[in-house]
Amino acid sequence: MKIIGLTGGIGSGKTTVLNLFQELGASVFIADLEAKNLMNTDPELIQNIKNLFGKKSYVKGELNRQFISNIVFKDEEQLKSLNALVHPKVRKYFLHFVEITKAKIIIYESAILFESGSDKICDFIITVTANFNDRIERIVKRDGISKEQILERMKHQLNDEAKIKQSNFVINNTLLNTTKIQVSTIYNLLVKSDK
Repeated sequence: MKIIGLTGGIGSGKTTVLNLFQELGASVFIADLEAKNLMNTDPELIQNIKNLFGKKSYVKGELNRQFISNIVFKDEEQLKSLNALVHPKVRKYFLHFVEITKAKIIIYESAILFESGSDKICDFIITVTANFNDRIERIVKRDGISKEQILERMKHQLNDEAKIKQSNFVINNTLLNTTKIQVSTIYNLLVKSDK
């Protein structure tokens, strides 16, 4: 069994790449989704988030994402504090996921793979890249947020160059057919790898 870290900047198309790996037989774990789930279901984590951000951080038992986003994307220290609460929980959940998974390849997808230290649990790392304008267009269409908000979020992510330096593979996600070929090639290399 091999654990493959999959990362890339916001709007790079990680989900598309992840789905292609899943079609080839990889088992997938989406760290951001698990984090959102745990922030709404784990009593200890919920209490810690309330302690950090106050009662307004939850509305009717649900995480007030807009409220939290407005704080953490303007304050690096608050973002670090939130990540320090959430990521150990996600990692623990992932280790349980690994125990019950039968697939030879497990993809651990995280936008902040390096920033959260999750790269250390991976055997190989793949960074997904895309043209800057394509990324902006995808995010506006997907999330309905302004270009300014996108740029603010991008500032809090490691840039592509830094990610690529620490990666074993890079997928340029511009044209779907080319992306499919890259994913298939990498998947076959991973399955055959002795590491």
